[in-house]
Amino acid sequence: MSNIYESAEATLGFISSPCLTKVELRVACRGISDRDALSKPDPCVVLKMQSHGQWFEVDRTEVIRSSSSPVFSKIFLVDYYFEEVQRLRFELHDISSGNNGLRDADFLGAMECTLGQVSLIAEELSGNDDYVELSFSARKLDDKDFFSKSDPFLEIFRVNDDGTESLVHRTETVMNNLSPVWKSFKVSLNTLCSGDHDRELKCTVWDWDSNGKHDFIGEFQTTYKEMMKAEQEGKQIQWECINPKYQMKKKNYRNSGTVILNHCKIIKMYSFLDYIMGGCQIQFTVAIDFTASNGDPRNSCSLHYIHPYQPNEYLKALVAVGEICQDYDSDKMFPAFGFGALIPPDFKVSHDFAVNFDEDNPECAGIQGVVEAYQNCLPKIQLYGPTNIAPIIQKVASSASEEMHTKEAMEYFILLILTDGVITDMADTREAIVHASHLPMSVIIVGVGNADFTDMQILDGDDGILRSPKGEPVLRDIVQFVPFKDFKHASPAALAKSVLAEVPNQVVDYYNAKGIKPKCMSDYESTRTFSP
Repeated sequence: MSNIYESAEATLGFISSPCLTKVELRVACRGISDRDALSKPDPCVVLKMQSHGQWFEVDRTEVIRSSSSPVFSKIFLVDYYFEEVQRLRFELHDISSGNNGLRDADFLGAMECTLGQVSLIAEELSGNDDYVELSFSARKLDDKDFFSKSDPFLEIFRVNDDGTESLVHRTETVMNNLSPVWKSFKVSLNTLCSGDHDRELKCTVWDWDSNGKHDFIGEFQTTYKEMMKAEQEGKQIQWECINPKYQMKKKNYRNSGTVILNHCKIIKMYSFLDYIMGGCQIQFTVAIDFTASNGDPRNSCSLHYIHPYQPNEYLKALVAVGEICQDYDSDKMFPAFGFGALIPPDFKVSHDFAVNFDEDNPECAGIQGVVEAYQNCLPKIQLYGPTNIAPIIQKVASSASEEMHTKEAMEYFILLILTDGVITDMADTREAIVHASHLPMSVIIVGVGNADFTDMQILDGDDGILRSPKGEPVLRDIVQFVPFKDFKHASPAALAKSVLAEVPNQVVDYYNAKGIKPKCMSDYESTRTFSP
């Protein structure tokens, strides 16, 4: 990406454990070319990694408005394997205001490398996996605007051993307010101070401007040790926000306002394995598309055709994902449903019928049981339509809602939907997903066949924030959509890895946000000898 992105920088820190090394990857850009003569770009960097010859998105940064040299606060966390060649691809996109998705964004360029080739600042980080929650406010900040009050935001930088600075967090902007209260945020101690409680933290307050030329208000220095000591002693700590330029020129200058620490709390962030080892079960449910667009199952061109020697795409996807999930379910009994078919005895259309035709007990014994129920079901039904998936999401959400009220980490629900086309109840589906985002539940959608699934990407929260028809945003991203055709020539493991990659974080995000600890944690912690 030469002239567009050749000045990109990446700094990495390594978090070691007996089993795994994790890499913190920070990204900044310099000198991004202006494609629009009237405004600067609104850049966002997407990180992709290569697996089995294909690129998969790992994560993406926030969008920084009107900046040709952005420093992103988002930190990419990547597993590091010395024995593997890990290929990275950094894509730079210009995402216009009002649109957080990539579909309508301008692609500015890309850079490919291996993890071993990245120019890095390697700094050993401690194995401490504790998080700290911080909350700041300010009083009487300088007013930098003529016709309104300042729009302040706060940036916190970690000062590294070599004197460089790494952005730890950037708060939201509080508009038109000289005494802002910023939202509390969580950050790991590794990220905040590399596990060194005495490490200097440089904090800078800015007045936000829409053109990207933010006005400097002032700065101060602190340490994690100083903040935690004040918290433990029940004292309020505040810092004078100093502008060195004013300090030198103005005789009576005192400060440009004060910044107050509202609280500094240590938070234990449990891992996916903590919850699994604590007894949490993964409840895996399958929903299969039986609409007429799949083709007559008796025809070899049908997506539902049962070949004596070669499994169809539905079976390949089902087995690839199901065999992973079944290891986390002790009874290995999986509900399997169909939608979009006319079913016996009255042959009325149903969008949530049991594939084994036992509505009171739709569970099948193991993944093989689901396969057999699917094959036995095909001759008994008539493929029809339309492609409605909201009913099956609502059915699983009903079970997840009952689990939510237990306030224990007992069951987390994963719904695998296999479909051959774009859904026809998009509004109802968006509403159902927004509701389900409050529950212990994730939805995986695999697009089977060669249809154009572009419109399905809207359901995947990776491409902007999904909202209900009424405008309510999802509480958390719970949907992963993958077209099966991208994996036709890859191994089943590649498909499973792609569709299940986000599930552990979704499980952790749900329970940590609810403040729910792993069940039987005391027994587990007494025998735990590894780091997450």
